Amino acid sequence: MITRELFPLLQCPTCRSRQLYVADDGVHCASCASCYGFHTGYIDLMPRAAAYDYVSKYVTDEAELAEELDYRELAPALLAAGVRDRALRRMLRFRRSDVVLDNGCGTAKHAVWNADQVRLMVGSDPATLFADAAVAQVALAKADSRSLPFADGGFDKAFAIDILEHFPLDVIDDYLAETARVLRPGGRMLAFSNTREMSPIQPLINLSRRLGRRFVRAGLYDFSREARRKSDHLKALETWEDVLAAFERAGLRPVKVVFWNSLFTTFVEHVLMKLGEAILGRAQSAKRKAQNTPLSSVVPGASPDGIAREIRARRRIRGQLRPGSPVYLALMAVTLLMELDLWLFGWMRCGSYFILVEKPVSLDR
Repeated sequence: MITRELFPLLQCPTCRSRQLYVADDGVHCASCASCYGFHTGYIDLMPRAAAYDYVSKYVTDEAELAEELDYRELAPALLAAGVRDRALRRMLRFRRSDVVLDNGCGTAKHAVWNADQVRLMVGSDPATLFADAAVAQVALAKADSRSLPFADGGFDKAFAIDILEHFPLDVIDDYLAETARVLRPGGRMLAFSNTREMSPIQPLINLSRRLGRRFVRAGLYDFSREARRKSDHLKALETWEDVLAAFERAGLRPVKVVFWNSLFTTFVEHVLMKLGEAILGRAQSAKRKAQNTPLSSVVPGASPDGIAREIRARRRIRGQLRPGSPVYLALMAVTLLMELDLWLFGWMRCGSYFILVEKPVSLDR
């Protein structure tokens, strides 16, 4: 959404001037004469005439991904996304007075799920694959994290969920430095990402992966959609020491760390849920064929493969996810099972981590 509350936070991402004014067609910079246009639910605040060596595939392939990702309708915060969101709330401790930045928001699902907890929730991303609920409930900016269109110290809190693993090291440094800049002194940031380190219980975790691969070979389901989502993971922060060093370079002090050793999570994701999706997807496919309904009317642009079955299954489940419904309660139970990985093994260093950091009050940026 475009809200007046966002305007006082802005600065020109091109020349960093605060001399901005709002007109019918967008936000204008009086210093460099750039105009940042209004679009449906968001403001285009990308820096003008900027050339970057690294560009995310979500920007270069945005049109293609828009058809594949099934992003516009959000489900409740369940399963792995629910575990992330529950950890986000516990660690960042939102307050009603907070102004919060979801930096690299993607669909802005975590921003939507927490918008009612804070005074203003802002989502920023260079790709505009925003969910419909985000367009209605979150102050959205099309923006590049290397040149955020926000003034120094404007945010109480920020978070980055599944972001840092996508970037090369120089972009990570720019991303963290800009996030630190827009945080107020004493403000906090929560990041969830992963390194290349293996869990001490990796042999147990791999049992579920091997079972999942057998099901793939048997044709029950595939992981091609998941593999595409992770295809640009660079993991430039290869070790935990690399992570700590990156936040230190940005002037952000670690406060708390929880690792995600995914013993229960991997079983749920690679076996339990994939089998459920395959069963539901095939049932829906049989129903579609019996009714002689074209696949394109169910999943536009899809082909009759595992990806299309997965999307159909997820849409069918999503239609039954009313709070308190049997499907919702069952998936919440599975979410809590996955969350046991944090409670039981969160102290055990591994690749996936939640890190809470703070901008020291004495830091002058």
